[in-house]
Amino acid sequence: MQYVDFTKGCKPSELIVKERACYSTVPGKVNVDVKAFGINRADTLQRQGNYPPPAGESDILGLEVAGVIAKVPKDVHTFKEGDKVFGLVAGGGYATEVLVNPAHLMRIPEGMPYFEAAGLAEVFLTAFQCLRTIAHLKPAQRALIHGGASGVGLAAIQLCRYWGVHSAVTASSQEKLALCEHNGAEHLINYREQQFDDVLKEVWPEGVDMVLDMVGGDYLNRNLKVLKQDGKVVYLAMLAGRYADNLDMAMLLGKRASIIGTTLRNRSDEYKAELIRDFATVCLPAFERKALKVNIDTHYTISDIDKPHVRLENNQTHGKLVVSWE
Repeated sequence: MQYVDFTKGCKPSELIVKERACYSTVPGKVNVDVKAFGINRADTLQRQGNYPPPAGESDILGLEVAGVIAKVPKDVHTFKEGDKVFGLVAGGGYATEVLVNPAHLMRIPEGMPYFEAAGLAEVFLTAFQCLRTIAHLKPAQRALIHGGASGVGLAAIQLCRYWGVHSAVTASSQEKLALCEHNGAEHLINYREQQFDDVLKEVWPEGVDMVLDMVGGDYLNRNLKVLKQDGKVVYLAMLAGRYADNLDMAMLLGKRASIIGTTLRNRSDEYKAELIRDFATVCLPAFERKALKVNIDTHYTISDIDKPHVRLENNQTHGKLVVSWE
């Protein structure tokens, strides 16, 4: 099989395709011939040496794949050889073959190409986890989504629209905000030109039920400022650095606010399986009806594997970056 090799701390240009032996069949896991894989910020962090894979998982980059079931052990009955699938892996996605827990796979919606399916799982499951599993958003409630034009941001906007949740977003340009609006965002805030907390205090003086944040830093108290009582701030990442400003405890207590940090990669197999079952039931049919869609920024071939890492690290994306082996 082929895979993308790297050394810790290497530059994107040093990513290289190599050969290694194929996987044997393993009880409880299926072998998937990977046709395409998604690129995620976690991949760039792992390449830099800042985000190691969970213990016991492959040290090959890659958290999501789409392809065809190639081998099925005797103890697996949910899939058969030839099934077209996509889903999550805790590592190993940048390869032409991967071993996957079948509970972490879903069937590709009818008519969806592999490259599109390769960009579905990580962003939509992450957004679904934050909005439904953690924040329990309900129709007519309100959400503020930072990084609206990111893959997770766009997925969250679509899920809000799908569930009847009102959304406001922040992004760095009018082009990105236009994409957010196309996906269903109602209030658009250019954070380079506007203070999001001031804007929201005018349009939604009652506040928001939930903030989805991947920025951190000085956003913490400003998020609390626009939050309703009993609201939740859910943190996915820390693009502004690992340390936040001084927390306003009076505001936190007065609003009975919850500040929650979450990841998906290091969750238990059981947690991921339950999340995937819930998502497949609630949302997957909507992709066949085109009520939900994967926002693909750029579809690369494997010869350009260095380019998406540069794009992500420079925050130059408007949706998902995906790579096909052919």
